[in-house]
Amino acid sequence: MKQLWAPWRMEYILNEIDKHEGCIFCDFPKSMEDEKHLIVYRSTHCFVILNKYPYNNGHLMVVPYQHTSDLVELNDEVLLDVQQTIRKTVQVMRDILHPQAMNIGLNMGRIAGAGIDDHIHYHLVPRWDGDTNFMPVISGTKVVSESLQTTRGKIHESFQRLFGES
Repeated sequence: MKQLWAPWRMEYILNEIDKHEGCIFCDFPKSMEDEKHLIVYRSTHCFVILNKYPYNNGHLMVVPYQHTSDLVELNDEVLLDVQQTIRKTVQVMRDILHPQAMNIGLNMGRIAGAGIDDHIHYHLVPRWDGDTNFMPVISGTKVVSESLQTTRGKIHESFQRLFGES
């Protein structure tokens, strides 16, 4: 049997963020500790945050600041800003990660698969040919090839370079 060593995972597993009470999508942007909370970009009505439990390297979420579990409760101005931020995020992913494809989606409600179902958020998952391999099937392990902090730095820098904001 071969072993897969990932010693950085212990810090990831024991991180205090997991013990957070309240809504992380409300509290993290208010704290202004973007690097700590993996926030890579802020717009007027939403922000972009790296998923702490990614399906693939570079898995990002676009989250409206408004705390709601229902898409219908967002006004047109917020919806437009969210969509424009999703488009910017796609550009950044192409600039930095060069994915061959992308999954973009919103899980509204726990039954639909939302891990945090009281605050809606869009997932953007970069995809490459062969990114689904034997590891998840045989060992229940997903290999993420770069630390979250390293990926966060690259993505944040790309947002600044491409859009001169945040």
